[in-house]
Amino acid sequence: MKGFFNVFKEAGYTSHDVVAIVRKLTKGKVGHTGTLDPQAEGVLPICVGRATKLADMITGQQKSYTAEVVLGITTDTGDMTGQVLSQAGVCFDADEIVRAVEGFRGPQMQVPPMYSALKVDGRKLYELARKGQTVERKPRAVNIEAINVIGLSPSTNSFTIDVTCSKGTYIRSLCVDIGEALGTCAAMGALLRTRSGSFGVDTAIKLSQFKAAADDGSLAGLLLPVEDVLVFPRAHVKPEGYAKAKNGNPLPCELVDMPGCEAGNVWLHGPDGLIGLYTVDTAAGMLRLEVML
Repeated sequence: MKGFFNVFKEAGYTSHDVVAIVRKLTKGKVGHTGTLDPQAEGVLPICVGRATKLADMITGQQKSYTAEVVLGITTDTGDMTGQVLSQAGVCFDADEIVRAVEGFRGPQMQVPPMYSALKVDGRKLYELARKGQTVERKPRAVNIEAINVIGLSPSTNSFTIDVTCSKGTYIRSLCVDIGEALGTCAAMGALLRTRSGSFGVDTAIKLSQFKAAADDGSLAGLLLPVEDVLVFPRAHVKPEGYAKAKNGNPLPCELVDMPGCEAGNVWLHGPDGLIGLYTVDTAAGMLRLEVML
C-alpha cells in the first residue's frame, strides 16, 4: 500500500491515536500530515507506505477551519478545555465583531500558544505548560487567506468563523487575538478542520468505516493515489534511461518524454508504472529524484 487516506478525526482521539489505528489496520508504515488537537474534529490526511515521504508536501498546503470564538473568558490552553484564568465583560456588537474579524485577513505575525507541539530547546511547549512553565515564544509569520463570520450567538457571547490559512497558523491563538481586538478576552470553542490541501471534509471517512473496510477486505479501495492528491505533470522515461531512473540517478531531459522541460515537479513513469517524484533542473537540463515510490 502507498497513498493517502482522508480520515475524519473525531473528538477524543489524538492525531497519534489515528495513526496507531490506521497502522494496525494496514500493517505498514503510516504518518499524519498536520496535528489536530484532541477535542478538534475534521480532516486528517494519513499517508501510507512510501507516501509518508511526501508528508511535508501535504503539511505545507493551505488549511481551512470552522471555529467557535467564545468571548469574555481566558483559559490556560486558549480553548474551552482548559482551566479558566479570568473572565471579562462583553459588549456583543455584531458589526464590531465582523469588522474585527475581517481585520485579521492577510499576512501577520502570530505568537504560538504554550499548549502546542512546537519545541523550544528540544522540549515540546505543551510538556512545559503542563508543568506550569511559560517560556517566551517568538512570533511567526502566517497568512490568513480568508476569514469570515458565519454565525452569531449573543445569548452565549460566541460567534463562528470560517478561516483559510497558511501552514503554522494556530486557530486558538487567532481566537484569543480576536478577543483582544474586541476589547475583551476570548477562547476557542468547537473546531472543525474542513480542508487540508486537496482533502475535504465532505469525503473524509470515519475510523469506524476504516475498521469495517479492513474487516471486509475493501480497505485498499479507500486509498487515494499519490498522483490524485499531488497534481504534477506526468513524464515517461525512455528505455535507455530506465536503469538510471530505477537507481535514483539524475536524468538528462533528453532521456524523458514530457511536455517541455520546465522547472517544477513531475511524476516519472516507467514501463512498470510510477517510479517517483522528480524535480526538473532547467539550468542543468536534468531531472533529479525527490522521492522514490
